[in-house]
Amino acid sequence: MTLKTTILIATIAALTLVMPASLSAQTAATDNTPKFHATLRTRAELSTETGEYRFQVRNARAVLSGNVGPSVSYFINTDLCDAGKMKILDAWAKLKIAKGLYVQGGQFRMCFGVDPFVAPHQYYFSDRSFIGKQMCNYRRVGAKVDYNIPTLPLTLEAGIFNPTSIADHNGWNKRLDAAGRLLFTPGAWIFSTGVMTLSPHGHRANLTGLCIGYNPGSFIIEAEYMLKHYTHSPLRDAHAYQIFASKTFPVKWGMFNTFAIHGRFDGLTDHSNSELNDNNQQYISDPARNRITAGVTLSYIKTKNLYADLRLDYEKYFYHSGTKVTATMGDKAVVELILRF
Repeated sequence: MTLKTTILIATIAALTLVMPASLSAQTAATDNTPKFHATLRTRAELSTETGEYRFQVRNARAVLSGNVGPSVSYFINTDLCDAGKMKILDAWAKLKIAKGLYVQGGQFRMCFGVDPFVAPHQYYFSDRSFIGKQMCNYRRVGAKVDYNIPTLPLTLEAGIFNPTSIADHNGWNKRLDAAGRLLFTPGAWIFSTGVMTLSPHGHRANLTGLCIGYNPGSFIIEAEYMLKHYTHSPLRDAHAYQIFASKTFPVKWGMFNTFAIHGRFDGLTDHSNSELNDNNQQYISDPARNRITAGVTLSYIKTKNLYADLRLDYEKYFYHSGTKVTATMGDKAVVELILRF
């Protein structure tokens, strides 16, 4: 029996012993009414280098969540139109074992990083950072444990997952993907660090990351860095980084009651999709680049989950000389309307 198998069996046995007593102790009244929310993001984009344009429904996302009794919750997240494609993103159930201790199973984002967890209705920019889109955009099927320390604003998360795509849950595996994250949120500050290990296409990739941010309310500044290292492979290490800031002002401009300005600098070194070409050399799916993004957002905000954003962004890209740049990869202006309801 391998060490991984022993740890997994011991964890399941311990949870089996703890569950009955913990569930019988949960007697508090719970609101079991299902909650439904949706996000609609429509946009127009113009490549300022090629003169090409496109219209998109970038997201038509529907979320259903709620509780089944005082100790069990659920979350189902589907994108009915992700740039023309339908995707089932999240489908999980969470069980409260003890005060601050939860076990979650199903399909969800691996517990690593900060920017990858930002939902579309919470974006500060029209396009995600390279960290959230290229470096660490991983959902998997598996299970994780969350522990929120009662006396500290500290959360510990650790999970194990299938190493395969979420498109097929039927395969049997001998390898595991795993991730862990520590999240410390004292006052307006956020500190996070973590590790993740993946085995796409037979190559083991290990990621480490660090994030620090400050958000007292109307202002936020945040910086994050990730490193992807391949073990026993000719694939090169990849680095991704970002720093951004946003400032919000109350206004009375027609229907709009909030105005925000935002700016970001992010970058990515040559990033492989972990495949090799016929000459056993690294295949680069994401060439090295840096980007500066600046923009403004006008908002009508009625409640936390009922608002409209009108956003204008401009993105300036910087590539190494010789890189062939397409309309998608080049400088562009984006006008976006976001509805949350």
